[in-house]
Amino acid sequence: MIDQAGILERGIEALGIELSAQQQQRLLDYLSLLNKWNKAINLTAIRDPRQMVALQLLDSLAVLPFIRRAPLLDIGSGGGLPGIPIAIARPQLDVTLLDSNGKKTRFLTQAKLTLQLDNVTVTQSRIEAWQPSKPPLDITCRALSTLQQIIGWSQHLLTPQSGIIAMKGQYPHRELDEIADQDLNIDVHPVAIPGVTAQRHIVCISGFKNHPLPLLAQ
Repeated sequence: MIDQAGILERGIEALGIELSAQQQQRLLDYLSLLNKWNKAINLTAIRDPRQMVALQLLDSLAVLPFIRRAPLLDIGSGGGLPGIPIAIARPQLDVTLLDSNGKKTRFLTQAKLTLQLDNVTVTQSRIEAWQPSKPPLDITCRALSTLQQIIGWSQHLLTPQSGIIAMKGQYPHRELDEIADQDLNIDVHPVAIPGVTAQRHIVCISGFKNHPLPLLAQ
C-alpha cells in the first residue's frame, strides 16, 4: 500500500513548507474526494496514488511562496488545483475557485463543504464574464492556456496592484515572446517538485497599468 501521508510529509519538508498534521490530513482527504468523484467526472488523468501526491498536491503547494495577498482567484480551477491545496495551506487567504464547467463546480462546492473550507468561494463563470465586487489581487492558473490569453481574458480585472502567477512546465519561451512588448514585470522561477522529474516553472507577472490592457487575440 502506498504511504501517501509519508510521501506528502517528506515532500512538504523538501519544499520548505510548514503545515500542521490537520492540514496534511485535509490535503489527503481532498485527494480521496478527488479520486472518488473522478470515477464519474473527468477531473484529472492522474490516478496513481503516488503520482497524485506529487503531481497534484506538491505541485500545487510549490506556488505558495509566490502568493502575496488576498483575495486570490484560481482561474479554470477544474478539480481544484492549485486552489484547494492553497486554501488548505493558507486558511487566512480568501480564495475564489472559478470554472465554467457546471460538473466541476459541483465537485468544487462539495469539496468546500466536505473539507470545511470557509475561506473558499466557488463560482461557475467564464473569466471574461466574471464581475466581482472586489477584483482579486493575485490570480493563479495551472496548465490553463498561453500567457497572452490569460492576460487577455483577465484584462477587466487587472490593476497596478494585480499579479498573475501562472504555473508552467517547460520554460515558456514562445509565450514570453508574445507578451514581451507589453511593458510588464515578468519573473520566471524554476521550481523542483519532489517526486517529479519533469520541468516546472512559475511565471509571475505584474506591473499592469491603470487601464486594462486591450483584449488580446485568442
